[in-house]
Amino acid sequence: MIEKIGIRELKNQTSQVLRRVREDMVEYVVTLRGEPVAVLRPLTQDESEHIRQDRIEDEIADLRSLSKLIAASWTSKKSGVELVEEQRR
Repeated sequence: MIEKIGIRELKNQTSQVLRRVREDMVEYVVTLRGEPVAVLRPLTQDESEHIRQDRIEDEIADLRSLSKLIAASWTSKKSGVELVEEQRR
């Protein structure tokens, strides 16, 4: 059975409510003045994986953008690998 929780109670007990959602897989209908406005439920494994994959893709896109920025402003005749090898000697 889905539990109901008012917005004020949710605000005051956020940590406990989220712990129950995560650990006990409890679902809540969040109410505002007695009217349902949202559902708070645990993520499925597929949803969690999808969010993780989206985050990875965003990070890769950021790295590619940074790579292009570095390449566009590179002034040395030597590559980055060559410069690092020189520093190691």
